[in-house]
Amino acid sequence: MTQPKGRPPALFPLFAGIDTLPGVGPKGQAALAHLGIERPRDLILTLPNSGVIRRPIKRILDARPPETVTLAVTVGRHHPPTGRGRPWRVHCGDDEGGDLTLVFFHPRGDWIEKQLPTGARRLVSGKVELFDGLAQMVHPDHVLRDDEPPPAAFEPVYPLSAGLTQRVMARAVEAALERMPAAEEWIDPQVLSSRGWPDFAEALRLAHAPSSPHDLSPDHPARARLAYDEFLAHQMTLALVRREKRRSKGRASAGDGHLRRAALSSLPWPPTGAQTRAVAEIAADMASDKRMSRLLQGDVGAGKTLVAMLSALIAVEAGGQAVLMAPTEILARQHARALEPLARAAGVRLAALTGRDKGDLRTQVLQDLAEGRIDILVGTHAVFQKDVHFNDLRLAIIDEQHRFGVAQRLELSAKGQAPPDMLVMTATPIPRSLALTQYGDLDLSVLDEKPPGRQPITTVMISDQRLDEVTARMREALGRGARAYWVCPLVEESEVSDLTAAEARFQSLRALFGDHVRLIHGQMPADQRDAAMADFASGRAQILVATTVIEVGVDVPEATIMVVERAESFGLAQLHQLRGRVGRGQGASTCLLMYHPPLNETGARRLTTLRDTEDGFRIAEVDLEMRGAGDVIGTAQSGLPRFHVGDLEHQAGLMATARQDARALLERDPTLDGPRGRAMRLLMWLMSQDEAIRLIKVG
Repeated sequence: MTQPKGRPPALFPLFAGIDTLPGVGPKGQAALAHLGIERPRDLILTLPNSGVIRRPIKRILDARPPETVTLAVTVGRHHPPTGRGRPWRVHCGDDEGGDLTLVFFHPRGDWIEKQLPTGARRLVSGKVELFDGLAQMVHPDHVLRDDEPPPAAFEPVYPLSAGLTQRVMARAVEAALERMPAAEEWIDPQVLSSRGWPDFAEALRLAHAPSSPHDLSPDHPARARLAYDEFLAHQMTLALVRREKRRSKGRASAGDGHLRRAALSSLPWPPTGAQTRAVAEIAADMASDKRMSRLLQGDVGAGKTLVAMLSALIAVEAGGQAVLMAPTEILARQHARALEPLARAAGVRLAALTGRDKGDLRTQVLQDLAEGRIDILVGTHAVFQKDVHFNDLRLAIIDEQHRFGVAQRLELSAKGQAPPDMLVMTATPIPRSLALTQYGDLDLSVLDEKPPGRQPITTVMISDQRLDEVTARMREALGRGARAYWVCPLVEESEVSDLTAAEARFQSLRALFGDHVRLIHGQMPADQRDAAMADFASGRAQILVATTVIEVGVDVPEATIMVVERAESFGLAQLHQLRGRVGRGQGASTCLLMYHPPLNETGARRLTTLRDTEDGFRIAEVDLEMRGAGDVIGTAQSGLPRFHVGDLEHQAGLMATARQDARALLERDPTLDGPRGRAMRLLMWLMSQDEAIRLIKVG
């Protein structure tokens, strides 16, 4: 196996093929590959996930069936199977006349007779059970000679795949651990002493040899230390990426504030303290000649759009252009509509560009953009296309970051004369630990206040068996001019699922409310979707039946009712986003979470959490506890690293400490050439952060 350039030779044995370990042949290699273990290094980071308590006892009478015990016996008579499917039985006795039968199904007789010759003393360990009042042990886990060491009283259990045994795994781990070279300490000495953690080699030894169930806890010093090592390598990578981004020269874009003042003077109320603070942070970043990479995180309805617009106006004040990109056409067009009055008030030109724009209109927009006559462009990923050229792009704003990959962010960077400042917005409140993990290369601004005028939303749980009541109440509300969203989980009736489909619900509501109902879902042609949305926004329609295409960003201030059907089938963050579509105007708003009884424990916790709080960050924490990190961000595009030991749900605090530790070390030792810096390089090689190591070279 060729080693990458620069990897320290001391680590070569850990990065050799897994088949270089004793007892691992081609079959074992294939079985370990199923677990993602290809090198000894992967094995030392694969810790036991549980353990078996094996109580040593002197006599069979001391066993408390069913329990796992270890004891010495004398082998008696063998009883081979008397017919197909019958087991092989071996009678054994202890020194005090107790009896124990060892039972083997699908036996290999020669193996059993060799392991358990009549009259021999053997140490056996396994689960003792009573069968017809007699003690028996089916398939002992261990059959050992007197001169072999007994199994541990608490035996670690490793994850396995077909073709692997605990014994093969334990032997391979032991051999892999012997390959760990001596290493200097890479953790900050203060962090190490305050936590009482062992050194790396000792932590590995302890983690692989737990002596009680407590030793398997993420809080055990050895496991916490190893989790921190993973987090530290990850945060050092992000710190290096961040330094690299800042090093790529940006351009100072300092505005004089005149356009921002004009836009703000047109608003009915002033921005919140959080909005003002975020704009100040963004303005300071843009005024510096280092390139901005900032994440703007705000709860539903916290007013990110205004912050985005004011940031765009800074770029225009500085003589440049800004682009705002949204993940869907609906959202891009809506952003353009929402920002148009502010652009008018500031006297700047704003235009929209989506994949649907064709022909002369598109040609004109592209020409005006290239010649600098358009100040702010709003679009979808269509702005990535080769024929889109800016005159002087200073700021790129990406809405709903997790729908855009890192590669697309880089593509966008190439659009300006120098890479533009980058502002990423997410409407999904993300627990701090995940924000640090996924967006650790970005600086963070948080909008944690609601603008004035946002109405509290009454959230109610109701069984779908009371559907008639819901439609009767809706009839009254519509009579008073209300508008309502009705969200369904699926588009068509599915044989696999009994969830009510949007199509079917649309038909039934149409029968009740006539022409006041519209339907919108992801599989409709875009122009039909736009027409339905426009009817609802203008009030020509009062009920919009929809799938989750309206989850993010759709803004109709007159809508005051949100019905979510089969609410228990949605994720917490998704329900919070859907609820955020109402409560945007003057009217009191209601969100009805319709569930199909009986509710299971998870469904009940999800819906009661939502009913009891509107705080998106609190909801995100519960979501993280319930579902795990990958699911909260959406595993497919989460960009979350896979940690072997670290557990983001339970060790969030360690991630924040690791970030501070990594950034502080890089400040003090930019080239990582000091003693701790060199140790950090070793850690990063060990944690396979090869890509990031290239970024160390120049401090």
